Amino acid sequence: MFDQIVKLVKEHLESNPEVANAIHEDQKQAVHEEIASHITKNLAAEAPQQGGIGGLLSKLQSGIGAGGPVTSAIEGGLAGTLANKFGFSPAITGAIAGILPGLLQKLANKAKDPNDNSITEDSFSGVLSKVGGGLGSLFK
Repeated sequence: MFDQIVKLVKEHLESNPEVANAIHEDQKQAVHEEIASHITKNLAAEAPQQGGIGGLLSKLQSGIGAGGPVTSAIEGGLAGTLANKFGFSPAITGAIAGILPGLLQKLANKAKDPNDNSITEDSFSGVLSKVGGGLGSLFK
């Protein structure tokens, strides 16, 4: 399931030329994995506070997450991580952070779509429970 999140990150970043062109080809896979990892870690931490995985996905799906505490926490930490790990400038990290709300909404839409089995609410919950240190029972 984590591979599906990485794939979604890749597709979303590649569809934004400003971001895609700013990342060196040899760094792209590592950047995609770092973003996916950062997203899952932060969503695992936020899920219990948002009423579980269902509440979290609903907020992200409806766009309420844009500019909210969940998205802001992910954006801020991600920008610092990408700058430190890959040497990205504030312009690049800002561009990546700027497309993050749309990426999170797309992720939530996939998880809530009964016709798309690539990322399901249950598989998403499973990944977050592993990342969250065994907090899976809180995500249901």
